[in-house]
Amino acid sequence: MSLRSCLLGSLLAMSVSFPAIADDTLTIYTSRKEEMIRPLLDDFTKKTGIKTQLLQDNSTDKLIARIESEGKDSPADVLMPADVITMQQAADKGLLKAIQSETLNKNIPAQLRDSEGRWYGLGKRARVIVYNKQKVKPEELSSYENLADPKWKGQLLVRSSSHPYNLALLCSMIEQYGAEKTENWAKALVANLARAPQGGDTDQIKAVAAGEASLALVNSYYYARLMNSPLPEEKEVAAKTGLFFPNQKPKTGELRGAHINISGAGVIASSDMSKEAQQFIEFLSQPEAQTFYAASNQEYPVNPAVAPSDTLKSFGTYKDEAVALGSLAKHAEEAVKIADRSGWK
Repeated sequence: MSLRSCLLGSLLAMSVSFPAIADDTLTIYTSRKEEMIRPLLDDFTKKTGIKTQLLQDNSTDKLIARIESEGKDSPADVLMPADVITMQQAADKGLLKAIQSETLNKNIPAQLRDSEGRWYGLGKRARVIVYNKQKVKPEELSSYENLADPKWKGQLLVRSSSHPYNLALLCSMIEQYGAEKTENWAKALVANLARAPQGGDTDQIKAVAAGEASLALVNSYYYARLMNSPLPEEKEVAAKTGLFFPNQKPKTGELRGAHINISGAGVIASSDMSKEAQQFIEFLSQPEAQTFYAASNQEYPVNPAVAPSDTLKSFGTYKDEAVALGSLAKHAEEAVKIADRSGWK
């Protein structure tokens, strides 16, 4: 048995049951839930003959730490994180290989991929405002900046600043407005919170529906999931709330577009199957795979030729902020400091 197979077996024995793999199997480290990608893996194998194996962990940080500890003998071939900050950080650490692909450049807009070809977005989501329909009218809403207005004091919910989705939002604001203005905004935002941050985005939406607050800052796909839930009580949560895309109004500073984040993939620098790994990412960027990949998590497809799900279509169209996502991670350290100083725990 090769070093590649032995190393993977020993690592996985520490956490999950995982069959031994052959050297010709493409190994994918991902924070995406297996049910959201398994049909695509099976289809890829059927069409190419390339076998695949998943190592799944909800924490991309843990996956990156594992790749670092494995070093050049890592069995990983592909990294599939759920946010752009950790994906860029992996690239900056030299863990991802730059690849050149006409297919990927054609299928994925430049804003949604690394300028050096080390990672590529595969699914997109927006950071949106969810509001209680009994307490707020959509015309009262406008922008992320407006959430710092004292009129919303005690009416706002948001999860911890340490979560990558909020970290990315802070990084985006630093990139566009600078650290000082971003910190002032964060302090005012915290002053408007109805409670200390707790739980995930779905918890914030449910609390808004229950009347515990008027507004919540969440990712769009969490709301879409509730709309499509098989549970009547979760459908009722969606029915009691509405979704609003910030920064869409033609006012000064309010038409920069909604903040977006992505899930994506990159080829591991030490992979001895980099050709097959690139082929896999190209496969995921094609229309057929994009349709399933995006719909499985109610994300927006990155391929412009693919329409979003009917649920996302019901939200209407919106404008993305024109920020190159690869520029955000360089502000991560400053964003953490701003969150700490502002009291956003």
